[in-house]
Amino acid sequence: MSASDEPRRVHFQSPEYLVERLDAIADLFDKDRTDLLVEAIREYLEETAERDSFQELVAERYYDDQLEFETVKQLVGAETAQRLRLLKADLASEPFDLAPPDDVDIYKTNGTADDR
Repeated sequence: MSASDEPRRVHFQSPEYLVERLDAIADLFDKDRTDLLVEAIREYLEETAERDSFQELVAERYYDDQLEFETVKQLVGAETAQRLRLLKADLASEPFDLAPPDDVDIYKTNGTADDR
């Protein structure tokens, strides 16, 4: 068990009817209330992290320097966080000083495949 997997006691208040339903489900499945809560939180976090709207919000906040990289990694996973870091670095770099192409006038085409 890594340090991040160590149990941490939290305290929160919940409407009584939710606790009663949770206890009834725990009894039905012969599980502990805490195990059900942890499972529900884990599933919620995984589903939320996969949503495009959530990832867009995280990216926006990261690009605006409102979130640190380590927080982004916790929110969307290491692979997505690394992609965001690379894109942020790319956006922050100076644009290439490239002249427009001489042989193509992109404004004279109508955007169809026949224009190629």
